[in-house]
This record gives sequence, C-alpha cells and structure tokens, in this order.
Amino acid sequence: MVAGTWAGFGLGGWWGAPAGLLAAAGTIMLTVRTTIRLRDLYRDDSWDNVVIGDGRAEGAAEMTLWGALQYQAVAFPLSPGSISDEEREVRRKVAYQTAAHDKLPLAVRMAAAEALEVMDQGQDRTAANEVIKALSHAVRECRTGYVRFNKGEAS
Repeated sequence: MVAGTWAGFGLGGWWGAPAGLLAAAGTIMLTVRTTIRLRDLYRDDSWDNVVIGDGRAEGAAEMTLWGALQYQAVAFPLSPGSISDEEREVRRKVAYQTAAHDKLPLAVRMAAAEALEVMDQGQDRTAANEVIKALSHAVRECRTGYVRFNKGEAS
C-alpha cells in the first residue's frame, strides 16, 4: 500500500497519493478474494465426480501390447537367423512379465496369454497376427476415451 501511495504521489502529487492508496488496497483485496475463491474451488467436492479412467491399468495394458509386439518381432523375424537366442529369451521374459502385471484388466490378461502361447509355438505367423489384433482390440477397449461427470453421465 505504501508503494501505491508513493506511485500516486509521483503521478498526481498530493491529490494522487490517496488515489494510489485506494488502487493498492483494491489490488490487494482482489488478490486475496481470488486466492480464497481458488482455494474453495480446489477443495470443492464436485472435483471428486470427474473421473478420467484408470491410468495404471491403461498403462499396464499398453506395456503388455508393446511387450507382445516385441516378442512377435523376435519369434517371427524377417530374416532367419538374425535374432540370437539370448535376445529371444529376454524379449519373451519381458512379454511374460508385462502380461502378469497386477493392474492389468482381465480381458487384456487373457488376450495376452493367448498371444504369448501362439508365439511360443512359433509356427504360424498368420495366427500370431490374429492374436495380436485381438490383444490390440482388448487394450483399446480398456481405454476410457471419455470423461464421466456425476458418476454416470458420459460426456
């Protein structure tokens, strides 16, 4: 408020000092009011009704798809003999670990188990592509893609 008074005095002399004081007081009051309103809005219970899905489950599903795709790439390489046994085993281990994640939705877990079983056999590339498509569809289905308000109304 002293700065407002000083600025008012500098701009308008003795008549500007009270105007600067009032402007500074108004600015301080507006800042305090805005802060209180924002705090009340932040603490309001209506924010609890906005649900944006389960990010952990969606992330686990995406990682499962990624692991299965990596394993498919080494189970059915484009050029024979280009993948070492160690790399194949590491990618298989990663695919199985991501498919066993606790937060994984059941549909994704089942599709991943089927995909990994087909790729473990390593004989039919077409069947492997089909189970990867099914896994991809299961992962897509677990994504929310929308925001729900009031615990029931879809946007």
